[in-house]
Amino acid sequence: MNLILPFIAFIAGLLLAQSKYSERLKPLLATLLARVFIPIVIIYNMVFYQAGSLSLMLFSFVSAVLLYALFMQLFKDRLGALCFSYVNMAWLGFPFAIALFGPQISSAMVALYIGGSIFGNIWAVTAVSSAPQSKLVILKKVMQSPPFVALVLAGFARLMGAQNIQNTVWFDHIYSASKIGMTFAGMCVLGMWLRHTKVNVNDLKRSSGILGLKIICGLVLCSIAYVYLPIPHIQQYIGVMFLLFCLPPAANIVALETYYQGTGISARYIASGTIVSCVVIAIYGVLLHLFK
Repeated sequence: MNLILPFIAFIAGLLLAQSKYSERLKPLLATLLARVFIPIVIIYNMVFYQAGSLSLMLFSFVSAVLLYALFMQLFKDRLGALCFSYVNMAWLGFPFAIALFGPQISSAMVALYIGGSIFGNIWAVTAVSSAPQSKLVILKKVMQSPPFVALVLAGFARLMGAQNIQNTVWFDHIYSASKIGMTFAGMCVLGMWLRHTKVNVNDLKRSSGILGLKIICGLVLCSIAYVYLPIPHIQQYIGVMFLLFCLPPAANIVALETYYQGTGISARYIASGTIVSCVVIAIYGVLLHLFK
């Protein structure tokens, strides 16, 4: 089921992209994903907290900052640096993580997603905007983002003792349904989006080189984390930590770029990066299966 559902959802997206309802379905599914399914998964995992979540959040956040700084140092390109460091955790990260490692990895993925999302909300607007953003504006955007709101709600729930509830059957059902909805919505939107995006060979070559650099960074950072950082249960989490560095740029970068700069350069980066990333993750999945 973990492998079949993302594939079915992606094919459904490709087919639905041809229908007259696609322009309505795409934002609807994306909204459900960002504002309903992912927040529910975050709240559940933060209420029924597992050791190591805070360490994984910090790893994800710091890794994104380091990737951004490295790309800026090498290429002096803010938009390219954002595409290099702010990855598609929502539409691709969750579905692929669950497909490769099973539902039990969702708590770790939530922690990694929160760290990357906080980075994205802080850096994204600053990177794509020609005008400098005040700290107050950035803070407001972070506090209004669904992951942050979900964290606050989870904090209130823990203060009220929700983690001590004995009968969690209904919570478990809602959580399971949200994970299925998250996987289906993410892969379906990806299919609809890629169906109408044109990518040439040069775009794929560029994305392959950039993803190769990111994978090298991932090997270095994950090795350092594995050897030196006191992350609980890191043996279980190191695979999904490395998955971060196989993911393509976040899809909402192009929306921000269009709004602030009136351009859509990142659309090609995102599309080609997604195609290359899907191939790399498929290879990663095969290697995981062979060496399990």
